[in-house]
Amino acid sequence: MVHPLRPRALALAATLVVAPAIAWSQAAPVPPGAETLAPQTESDAGDAVALNAELFYEILVGEMAAGVGDPASGQALMLNAARQSNNAQLYRRATEMALQARAGNQALAAAQAWRQAFPESRNANRYVLQILVALNRMADTLPYLRQEIATTPAPSKPVVFLSITQLFSRVSDKALAADIVAQALQGELGDPAAGPAAYAAIGHMQLSAGKPQAALEAIQRAEALSPGNGAAALLALELLENGHREAEPVVARYVDKQRGADMRMAYARILLGQERLEPAEAQLIAITRENPDYADAWFTLARMQVQTQRWQAAEASLQRFDALIPQLSNAGIQRNARTESALQHALIAQKQGRFAQALEWLDRIDGGAQLLNVQVRRASILAQQGQLDQARAVIQAVPANTAQQQRLKQQAEVQLVREADQPALAYTLQSALHQQFPQDSEIAYDTAILAEKVGRLPEMESLLRAIIERDPGFHHAYNALGFSFAERGVRLDEARALITKALETAPNDPFIIDSLAWTEFRSGNITQALALLEKAFALRPDAEIAAHLGEVLWSNGQQRQARIIWKKGLELNAENDTLRETLQRLGVEP
Repeated sequence: MVHPLRPRALALAATLVVAPAIAWSQAAPVPPGAETLAPQTESDAGDAVALNAELFYEILVGEMAAGVGDPASGQALMLNAARQSNNAQLYRRATEMALQARAGNQALAAAQAWRQAFPESRNANRYVLQILVALNRMADTLPYLRQEIATTPAPSKPVVFLSITQLFSRVSDKALAADIVAQALQGELGDPAAGPAAYAAIGHMQLSAGKPQAALEAIQRAEALSPGNGAAALLALELLENGHREAEPVVARYVDKQRGADMRMAYARILLGQERLEPAEAQLIAITRENPDYADAWFTLARMQVQTQRWQAAEASLQRFDALIPQLSNAGIQRNARTESALQHALIAQKQGRFAQALEWLDRIDGGAQLLNVQVRRASILAQQGQLDQARAVIQAVPANTAQQQRLKQQAEVQLVREADQPALAYTLQSALHQQFPQDSEIAYDTAILAEKVGRLPEMESLLRAIIERDPGFHHAYNALGFSFAERGVRLDEARALITKALETAPNDPFIIDSLAWTEFRSGNITQALALLEKAFALRPDAEIAAHLGEVLWSNGQQRQARIIWKKGLELNAENDTLRETLQRLGVEP
C-alpha cells in the first residue's frame, strides 16, 4: 500500500482548512423558554422598607469600601444594613459583593441569612444552592434543591430540571451529585407531566457519573410515561453523542414526529462527528425541506458535499446559503458567513481546475482572522499549478504574532508540501515542528505518518509508542501502529491487540474497523475480514475502505462484486492513492 498509516488527516485539516461548525442564527436544542437557576425578578417582602439616614450612610460606606479595594468591610456593612432593614435587595447585594470578592464562605453566610429572613424567596434559595455547589458542599444541597423543585410552577418544571443537571454537572463527585438529584426528584417521577423530564434529569446525571446503562433505563421509563417526549429525546441525543447508539431510535422517532430543526441539526452534527455521512445528509436534507430558511443546514450540507466531492450539489447548497446571509442576525455574523462561504466556493472552483475563479472568490475576503486560511488556499492553487516555491512563500509571508500562529503557519506549509507529493521535504519540515513541540501528540502523530512515508519505520514506531505511553487515550496511535504491522504482514497478533485497544475508545470508527479487517485478511481469516469490511463501508463509504473490501472480494474469487465496490470507490475519490495502487497491482482497469 502507498500509505500504510490510517487516513487520519494531519492536524492542519481540523485546524485550518476546514471551516468551524457554524450556527449563525440557530439556537441549541434546548426546549423553548429554558431557564437556568439564575436569580429571577421577584418581589420579596421588605423590599420597600424606608431607609433612615444612618442606614443610608452605612450602605454608602459599604459600597465605597468595596470600590476602593476593601470588599470584606464593604460586604459586612451591606449585610448589617440588610439585617437592620430586613430588605431583600440589600441581602442580595451583600451576597453579590461577597461573590465578586471571591469570598465563598461569606457569600454563603449572606445568602443563608437572606433565605432565613425570606424563607419563601426562590432567589435566596437559588443563591444558597448555587453557592453550595460552587463550594463543592454537595451533601448540604438536598434541602435547597428540594425547595427549588417544590416552588417551581408545573409548566416550568421540565426546563428547571434540565437546568439542575447543568448546575450539578460542574461538581467533582459525579456519583454523589447523581444520587442527590435522584433523591430530590423522587416525588416527581409518577407525574405524567413532569415525570419524563425528571427521569431524563436523573439519566443525565447518571451518564455524567459514568453509568450509561442507568441513563438508558431512565429513557425507557420516561418513554413509558410519555412516548416521544422531548426530555427523553435530549437525553438520548447526549447518549448518542457519547457513542451509545442504542439510544438513537428515540432521537430518530422524535425528530421525525416533531420536525424540530434545532434538534435535527444537533442530531446531524453528532452523525457527522461519528463520520456517518449518509444518515447525517438525510437529516440535513430534511431540515432544508421542512425549514428552507435554516441557513446553518445549507452551509453544513454544502461542506459535506464538498467532502464527498459532489461539486455541483455543493455549489447549489452554497448558493441557497448565500441567499440567506442577509437574514442573519447582525452585520458581524453576516460578514463571517460570507467569508466562510467564499472559502468553500474557492475550494470547489480549485478542485474543478477553475483557478482564476477560485482566486476571484478569495479576493472577496478581507482577511482578518481568516487571513491564514485565505493564503493557504492561494498557496494550494499555486502548488497545484506546479509553483510550489511561490506557494510556500505565500504562507511564509503571513504575519504570525503569537507562537500558536507560527505553529499554524508551519503546519500549513507541511500540508502544502505533502499534498504536492514531496514527502521528504514534508518530513523535514514536520520534524522541525516536532522538535519545537515534542510533547504534542497530534504533531508527533503527524510526524510518524511522514516518517513512514519516507521509509523511517523504526522512527515511526518509536513516535507512536511514545504517544501511547504519554497519552493512552490517543486511540489513533494504537490504530496506526497496528495497521502498519498488518500492512507489512508482521507481528499480526500484536497488530490485532493494538487495533482492538483502539476500538475500545472508538467502537464505531469505520477506519479502525477497516484496520482490524485488514489484520484478519493478512492472517488468512477471509470470512471475518469480509464481514468487518462490509460493516466499515456501510458506516463510511470511503475510497480506501473500498480498496480493501474489493481486494478481499477479489482474493475470494468474487471478482464481479470487487469491481462493483472499486467502481464505487472511484466515484468517491478517483485520486485515492491506496485505491489506485490496488488496482494497478492487481492489474485491474479502472
